[in-house]
Amino acid sequence: MSRLAYIDWMRGLACVLMFQTHCYDSWLSPEARKSSSLIIWSQLGGTLPAPLFVFLAGVSFALVTERLREKGVGRNAIAKQTIARGAEIFGMGLLFRVQEFVLGYPRAPWTDLLRVDVLNILGLSMMLMGVLCWLTSDSDVAMARIRTLVAALFAAAIVALVTPPLWTTHRPRFLPWPLESYINGAHIFDKPQPWLFPLFPWSAFAFVGLAMGFFLFSDFAKRREGLAFALLGGTGVLAGFLSILFDSLRFRLYAVYDYWHSNPSFFLMRCGILLVILSLVYAWCRWGLAQKGFSPIIQLGKTSLLVYWVHIEFVYGRFSILPKGRCSALKATVGLLTIFLAMLVLSVGRTTWKKRKLRASPKKLEVTAATAES
Repeated sequence: MSRLAYIDWMRGLACVLMFQTHCYDSWLSPEARKSSSLIIWSQLGGTLPAPLFVFLAGVSFALVTERLREKGVGRNAIAKQTIARGAEIFGMGLLFRVQEFVLGYPRAPWTDLLRVDVLNILGLSMMLMGVLCWLTSDSDVAMARIRTLVAALFAAAIVALVTPPLWTTHRPRFLPWPLESYINGAHIFDKPQPWLFPLFPWSAFAFVGLAMGFFLFSDFAKRREGLAFALLGGTGVLAGFLSILFDSLRFRLYAVYDYWHSNPSFFLMRCGILLVILSLVYAWCRWGLAQKGFSPIIQLGKTSLLVYWVHIEFVYGRFSILPKGRCSALKATVGLLTIFLAMLVLSVGRTTWKKRKLRASPKKLEVTAATAES
C-alpha cells in the first residue's frame, strides 16, 4: 500500500465534510433548517474538517522532515525549507482574505481582511513546527525522531492547558485586536469566537499530528504497521473515555468552564476521534476498496488546498451557484453534488497538468514535492 494513501484519503474525507457543511449552511432556507434534521447532522460533521486539516498538516510535516533527515540534510537547511513553506501558506491565507474582501465589496467589512482563518493558522503552525524540529534535531536520526515526538506532545499539552484562561480570565487585552485574535479568536467582538481559528487551541492539533507522524514513520511502525495503527485507534478510544471522565469530575481547574470550546477535555476528545478516524482510514486503504481503481476521495485529498480555495466562492461568495438562504433540502443537496463533481474535475485537471509539467522537467522531482498539497 502506498504509505501516503491513507493521508490523502483522510484529507479527501475532510474536503467532503467541508463541502456539505458549507453548502447546507449557505443555501438552506430558514424553513428547511427548522423542518429537517439535516442541518444538525451537517453541522455535526462540520466539526471535523478543520481539526483533520490541521492534524494532517502535522503528519505531512513529519514525513517531509523525516525524509530530509534521513537524506542527511542539515537541520538549518531543513528549518529553512519547512518554515518557508509555512510562511508561504500563511501568505496564502492573507491573500485569500484579500480575495474574499474584494469579491465581497462593498458589503464585506474591512475587518474581514484581518480575520483569523484556517490557512493563517496552518501556516503559523507549520512555522512553529519547523522551529520545534530544529530545536530537537540530532545527528542520530532515531534519537531526533524520539525527541521531536516527545516535544510535540508536550507542546500540544501546553497549548491545550493554557487555552481556557487565554479565552477568559487572562485574555491579552493589551494587544491590538488583530493580534489578540491570533491568540484567542476574539476578532472585533467582546469575547473569543468559536468559529475562528486562533493559535490556542488549533495549533495543538498540528503538534499532535507531528507527534503521530514521527511515530508512524518510526522503525517499529514500519515493521508492524497494522499493529501501530491499531494502537493509535485504541489510544483514541482511551482518550475519549478520559475526556468523559475528566468532564464528570467535580473538581474544576479553571474559573470559567466551557467544555465544548476551550476546555482541554474537549481537545482530548477530538484528538481521540482523529486517531480513531486515522486507524479506520488506514484499514480501509489497506484492506478495503479505497485503492481499487480511481478513488475520488484520494483525488480530492491530493489537491485539498486548491479545492478549499475555489469552492468557497461558489458556495458563500458572489458567484454562489444557488441563492443563499433560499433553498430546500433537496435543492441544496443537488447543489452539493454539483460542487463535489466540479471540484473533482478541477482536482483531476490540476494533477494531470502537474504530471505533464514534471515529465517535462524531471529535475523537479524532489522531496519538496511532498509538501505541495500539505
